[in-house]
Formats: sequence, C-alpha cells, structure tokens
Amino acid sequence: MSALGLAAIVPAVVAFAAVAALRRSPWAARLADHPNERSLHAAATPRIGGIGIAVAALPFVALAGSGTLAAIAACALALVVVSLLDDFRSLPIEVRLPAHAVAAAVAVLALAQPLQPWPWGWIGAFAAVTGIVWAANLFNFMDGADGLAGGMGVIGFAALAAAATLAGHQALAVTSAAIASACAGFLAHNFPPARVFLGDSGSIPLGFLAGALGLHGALSGAWPGWFAPLVFSPFIVDATVTLALRVARGERFWRAHRGHGYQRLALAGWPRRRLALAEWALMLAAAASALWALRAGETVQYAILFVWSAAYALLVLAVGWLTRRKA
Repeated sequence: MSALGLAAIVPAVVAFAAVAALRRSPWAARLADHPNERSLHAAATPRIGGIGIAVAALPFVALAGSGTLAAIAACALALVVVSLLDDFRSLPIEVRLPAHAVAAAVAVLALAQPLQPWPWGWIGAFAAVTGIVWAANLFNFMDGADGLAGGMGVIGFAALAAAATLAGHQALAVTSAAIASACAGFLAHNFPPARVFLGDSGSIPLGFLAGALGLHGALSGAWPGWFAPLVFSPFIVDATVTLALRVARGERFWRAHRGHGYQRLALAGWPRRRLALAEWALMLAAAASALWALRAGETVQYAILFVWSAAYALLVLAVGWLTRRKA
C-alpha cells in the first residue's frame, strides 16, 4: 500500500483505539469538562480526543519526508503539551497566547527557509503569524458542540490532501490525509451524542495545523492563497463575525461564551445531530467548490469567492433572525 493509502487508514484506527483506551483510564475523569452556564453539554465529558489525534497523526507528519513539515509537527506537539496543561489547570491567556505566537513564528520561519528571501516581507510574515494564531484559536472556539470540530477536521484536511495530491505534493498530501484520518477516528467517539471532546490539546493544534499547512501549500504552489481559507470558511466566518460583534459591544471577547452562530442555534432548539449534519453539509459544499475552482479559470474563481461571501452574509442574517424568533 502507498504512503498516502496508509496515511488515510492507519491514523483513524490508532486514534479510535487510543481514545477508547483513554476513556477507560483515570485521565478521563481528570480531564473531564464539567458543564457550566456557558456549556451546551449536560454531563461531564472527557477532553481526551486531542491526545488520540496527536498520537495517531503527528508521527506521519514528522516522517512525511519534509524537514519543513517535521518542524511544523514539532510546533504542533509543543502546542499539544501546553494545551494539555491548560486542560488540566486552565492556564491564563498571558501564558497560552504567547505559546501560540511562538509556535506560529517558528512555523513561518521554517516555511521561509526554502523560499529565501521571505516573499511577502516583514509585514507579510507578521500577518502570517497572526493568521496562524487566529486559526488555532478559532478552531478552539468552534469546539463547543458535538461533532463540529471533528467533522471540520475530517473534511478540511481531506480537502487539503486532495488538492496536494492533484498538485503532486506527496509529503503535504500524506500529512493532510493523516490528520483527516486521525480526526475520523476521534469523530467516531464525538458524533452526537459525544462521549469525548477534543479539549484544548486537540483543537489548538488542529487549528494551528490548518493555518500552517494552508500557508505551506500556498507558498509551495500546491494551491492558491484563497484555497485553504475557503475550505475552512464555515469556522472562519462564524468565529470572526462573533468576535467582531463582541468587540463592538465592548465585551471581554477572550472569555468563554455562548454567542457563536452554532451555539445560538443549539440554544434555539436545534438537536445536536441536526446541527452537526447542517454544518458538515456547509463544510462539504465549501470544500467541494474550492476543489472544483482549482481547475477553473481565474474569473470563475473570483465568482465562486463572491458567491460564498454573499451566502455567508445571508447565513449570518438568517441565524440572527432564527435565534431571535426562538428567543
């Protein structure tokens, strides 16, 4: 079997088995997420999915045959450790955010090495670091309902693997396929009703990897710069719009809350499975249109991006109308 075939199968089996074992271990109770006034779940749920994904996927990333990807894997592993400590002890943002920034900066430096000089200048490098940090945190923000973050991981990284395969970037394809596969193994435990959550040790590194690999593919010519943002756009739009609204209202935007679009729909009465399936359908549509656009002309690509921008504007308005009507 080819390396890509192994990456598509083995991490799912390993992640499923690792999470199953962790559910029966003392770690499950020690890492349980107890419901509070901001939660959508009603029972204590272990935050152990990230450990299973890391064990299953990161060895493939490190051994994919690329020094740049090995450096990205090392940064992701460091974020797993820091975020696991956060799951245990709830680290302050003054500790977490610098750790995210350092990992993002190291990833950007690793990506720049084969491309000297850095093609976008210092401002571009700073923007790249900021974008990766935002990707890490938005994935964490969206890990609040059964099946959402796991499903995005499967669909999003599978789309990156498909695009890298089409472009002939084998190492990037193997890396992305391994992450998608590991997310599938976790998702078997996270499908509504969820028996486990990702935890910060899963959501932060996955978001980091989405940002870092998306940038890697854009710089190496595997896909255009708009491709990865369109693939992950359901998460990007929900998290960004929610943050912007909270800042505009003068709220402490870094505090946990239940103001995301998916949270408001859940509070308005949407069953968890319906919510997950609707989000997956949106994610699949975004990923499929992004992959189709790769083979289209520039005019068609701009048209697709315009259509998605308009669609998201309408979706934001529709969610606001539905949740106000249910309130």
